Amino acid sequence: MDSTRVTEQPISFERPQTGADPADPRGALLRSPVPPSAGTPAAGTAALPAQARPGETPPDTAVPGQEPAGVTEHSQPGAEHAAEPDTHRPRPAPEGVPAPAAGEQEHAEAAGGERRTGQGLPPGRPTPMRRDGDRLRFVGAATRRIARGMDLDEIVMGLCRATVPTFADAILVYLREPLPVGDERPIGPLVLRLRRTDRIPAERDTEGGFMPPVQPEPSGLDAVGAETCEVRPGSALAEVLRGVRPVFTDAPAARAALPELLGDGGGFAVPSGQRAILAPLRGRRRVIGAALFLRRPERPAFEADDLLVAAQLATHSALGIDKAVLYGREAYIADELQRTMLPETLPRPTGVRLAARYLPAAETARVGGDWYDAIPLPGSRVALVVGDVMGHSMTSAAIMGQLRTTAQTLAGLDLPPQEVLHHLDEQAQRLGIDRMATCLYAVYDPVSHRITIANAGHPPPVLLHLGGRAEVLRVPAGAPIGVGGVDFEAVELDAPAGATLLLYTDGLVESRLRDVWTGIEQLREKLAATAQLTGPDHPPPLEALCDEVLDMLGPGDRDDDIALLAARFDGIAPNDVAYWFLEPEDAAPGRARRLARRALERWGLEELSDSVELLVSEVVTNAVRYATRPVTLRLLRTNVLRCEVGDDVPQLPRLRQARATDEGGRGLLLVNKVARRWGATRLSTGKVVWFELGVPPAP
Repeated sequence: MDSTRVTEQPISFERPQTGADPADPRGALLRSPVPPSAGTPAAGTAALPAQARPGETPPDTAVPGQEPAGVTEHSQPGAEHAAEPDTHRPRPAPEGVPAPAAGEQEHAEAAGGERRTGQGLPPGRPTPMRRDGDRLRFVGAATRRIARGMDLDEIVMGLCRATVPTFADAILVYLREPLPVGDERPIGPLVLRLRRTDRIPAERDTEGGFMPPVQPEPSGLDAVGAETCEVRPGSALAEVLRGVRPVFTDAPAARAALPELLGDGGGFAVPSGQRAILAPLRGRRRVIGAALFLRRPERPAFEADDLLVAAQLATHSALGIDKAVLYGREAYIADELQRTMLPETLPRPTGVRLAARYLPAAETARVGGDWYDAIPLPGSRVALVVGDVMGHSMTSAAIMGQLRTTAQTLAGLDLPPQEVLHHLDEQAQRLGIDRMATCLYAVYDPVSHRITIANAGHPPPVLLHLGGRAEVLRVPAGAPIGVGGVDFEAVELDAPAGATLLLYTDGLVESRLRDVWTGIEQLREKLAATAQLTGPDHPPPLEALCDEVLDMLGPGDRDDDIALLAARFDGIAPNDVAYWFLEPEDAAPGRARRLARRALERWGLEELSDSVELLVSEVVTNAVRYATRPVTLRLLRTNVLRCEVGDDVPQLPRLRQARATDEGGRGLLLVNKVARRWGATRLSTGKVVWFELGVPPAP
């Protein structure tokens, strides 16, 4: 996409008002005020009595050779008669271009009137700044406008709109491509790309306003500038950029640099004389671009003091651009760091459907520590985790990644939820004394239709029942992770089929406009209202439900990032589960084959009998060889057929290549060859080895 954007500043055909900002974003043109005639009081002059200090001449006494009292540098002629009534008082001049001082008007008229007063300028053209005070006010207003920008485009736009039309009729801003970030040393040639141009449209103005039918003649400023240019080492443009200071383009070095910057023929469109200034833009380390200020031939040329103004604008803009690029890179790295620590995709465990959302915070605090996770567990269970690290920084995102990794490791050990939170609390204390987070850890069992939840200072989950009733679950709040020395409590609740459990972080329910409990109640009402749309017998679609929940945020920036995890409990029907205990004896594999065959006949899956019997025999044989307690065998029928064999031996089996002389070691090779998927998971009481086979479609 072309990064060059060309905009035009609209001409205001209204008369200037008092206190006009020289960097007015509307681009109003500042006109020269009509000087008051002799004997006419100056605008805004008050008839206050003057007081004399000791040793000074009283204000009413005129001293030969001195100005009358009350007439200062900024007074208008005739100000001494301000007390007299006058119905023809002229309108005061705008702030950006103050009225000429006493004696300065005559000096300007003696000099020809054009350079200092703007007389002879076409209607609607800006007048030049007359005194150093004008330039100081303009530079102050312009730098404030530039400093308001947060990103690269806002800073460049602030420079253009603050400059045109008060200081110049047109501006071209070139930036290095690519822009260096921080201490990064650029590689390759220096290439400047035209980032933005602003100019005054060459329209005509009358006292009545616009004259659309009249088409102005094209101006040379409308065609100035090439899109890109490569700065060759040792060239005239390279020397000007190395000099850093702004220069008039009629100087020999700048005149030779213009064709290289503007392209072939571009230098001929630049007005002659001192009506163009080339200002290099230098960041903290190196030159990052250039700005070209232009005035039309009918406008007075720049003065020597205008080089100082251009230098101030270029310096503030370059430093702002440098910081914006550095901030943008840091924000990008932090955002990518946080997103890579979140799960790319959610698993598809048996008996539960999952959906998740993550929204970063506002641009000013987009990096946070919210995370969510869904971890498959042995026995077709699944662990649902949502956490929130306190703070918004790169450190918060890094701690979030460490805690999430720890939670996944603890889940792999199949520890109870309260034990998982206890170990997370210890890990947070090892990371630092101020590393605190809230977390909610839940384990759902689709066979028993139960869910076990432990909480560490996190907002309670909301359960949406199939009939449309939304319930805030009563879970002990607990203390946040990182406090230390606190016991966590777990509760076991019913998880009926068709219900939806919603886990979330506090950014969803808490803001500057509402407290957390008010937000939780609004969330409950939102879920109930959404469920009413689909009726009592059909739960709302899971993805659409997440979108509806996020809609309760409303417009505007968010104070905190948001993690949302929704789980739809489908469960596994009891008639789709077969469960047995087998004594660790030599007859166990044969009994396991017979039990599996009967279950498959009951389910109408006789065509899988040969494969299932073979694999069950191999896995059970390996289990009873080392087990000391009864071995468990469970078959689950869902969209796949899953077989689980558990024993009390914690060592996990490993797949290895058996040699020709080995009598064993081929069981797992056979499972790996025949099964669709297989795996082994360590439990607190031993391990579970499982495999899955595809279920043929129903006729």
